[in-house]
Amino acid sequence: MRSSQLSVLAPLSLGLFLLTGCSTLKVEQSQLTLPEVRSTLERDKAHLARDVEPLTGVLTLDGAIARAIKYNADRRLRAMEEAVAQGTLDLGQFDLLPKVIASAGYRDRNNDLITRSTDSVTGTPSLAHPYISSSRQSVTSEVGISWSLLDFGQSYYAARQNADRVLIAAERHRKALNNLVQDVRSAYWRVVAAQKLLPQLRQTISDSETALADARKAEDDRIRSPLEPLRYQRQLLENLRLLEAIEQELSTSKIELATLTSLPLTTDYSVQEPAAEVGTAWLQQPVERLEEYALLRNPDLREGMYNARIAQQETRRALLKIFPGLSFNYGVKHSNDDYLIHQNWNEAGAQISFNLLGLLSAPAQMRLAEAGVALAEQRRMATQMAVLSQLHVARLQYANAARQYTRADAIAAVDTRLAQHISNQAEAQKQSALDRVSQQSAAVLSQLRRYQAISNAQAAASRLQATLGMEAAITAASGMPLDQLTAAVSQSLNRWNQGQLPAIEGRP
Repeated sequence: MRSSQLSVLAPLSLGLFLLTGCSTLKVEQSQLTLPEVRSTLERDKAHLARDVEPLTGVLTLDGAIARAIKYNADRRLRAMEEAVAQGTLDLGQFDLLPKVIASAGYRDRNNDLITRSTDSVTGTPSLAHPYISSSRQSVTSEVGISWSLLDFGQSYYAARQNADRVLIAAERHRKALNNLVQDVRSAYWRVVAAQKLLPQLRQTISDSETALADARKAEDDRIRSPLEPLRYQRQLLENLRLLEAIEQELSTSKIELATLTSLPLTTDYSVQEPAAEVGTAWLQQPVERLEEYALLRNPDLREGMYNARIAQQETRRALLKIFPGLSFNYGVKHSNDDYLIHQNWNEAGAQISFNLLGLLSAPAQMRLAEAGVALAEQRRMATQMAVLSQLHVARLQYANAARQYTRADAIAAVDTRLAQHISNQAEAQKQSALDRVSQQSAAVLSQLRRYQAISNAQAAASRLQATLGMEAAITAASGMPLDQLTAAVSQSLNRWNQGQLPAIEGRP
């Protein structure tokens, strides 16, 4: 007996030793190697650039927005989140169906299954020999169907929650689209400013450097009083500091726009300057109609409504846990056991179960579910107030941006004419070089502020548009050709510039 036990324990011990040795894993074995990192980066880079149409010609504002909608990586991420939510919903539909189970098994014994019998009246063992009731080896198989009423109810409410989550992902996609359009419009006008002002800016910096060198030479020659050249240099240095700060701000604008539109960062592209118009048609719309439209279309508020509905479904799921579970099953079974008279048989059953201790937690579960519903409703009401506040703030910001642009445009026009006059007088030696450089710097700064005012007005318009829930183009843009998407964006922006508010469903 002892030798037989050792013969059984020895293989088991060896197997456990091998499993233990294979289960040890060092941290160094999981580190990424340099070829793996390089391969992953190259694969990601190729994936991001795949199916991206190259830019031919000048980039327009409509084209920039269309390229961002179609190719931007962040927008693709939101689209993938929506696709995953839809996939979760589709997969959850199968939980509503009964479970169809197919199983097979094999059993092997090293000795026979021998049973004894005892007389139920006297309690004495039977005089007959012990019975062998099954084969040493047997193969069993089963195909059956099982359905639980409680699982069906849980799956039904889970499916409704997943449907709401799909709609939440769509609202987040809309919000991301609005934010993306806002960033593109703002970055595009910064590129326009850089394209227009950088040559003039660099020429002014060069003229300032030349004037500064002349001032230092005059100081060294001591032709005049030392104070006058120093004041002259101080003014020139201050102009240079300001001009270089402007150059630094404008130099990164092309990279920002290229990132948003998925253009190669090394692409040397040019943009077309649109007509600089800041319309005030939206300021003529009745505030009450804008409020109604924002409350009906704002993605944040609609997301809050869906979350409140999910919380209500969670309450019903909690209620189901209180009820008993009722399940039905039916199966077709087979066994090749030689001792069985009927090796094929059908089996059906029904079972009801009830967790009595679950009644103790039922009140707490209900209170938690009701608190979740109250929280979701309170969050929705807070979002409603926030949306109304955002609408009024965005409307005021748009009005202020329009006024600032009008003022900046007038100042830039005056400074440009003034710089031209002073430059003409400097050539006739009626004005000093410092006056010419200073006025050139002021003209460049005025032009920059004008473009900044346009950019701020575009951003304010996009914020108002996002608050109203008005997309710049359709969200299902991944399947549209780029030229059609560009045309759709152009039509959308034209309607926006004209102050056209789309009709609300059910109202003219």
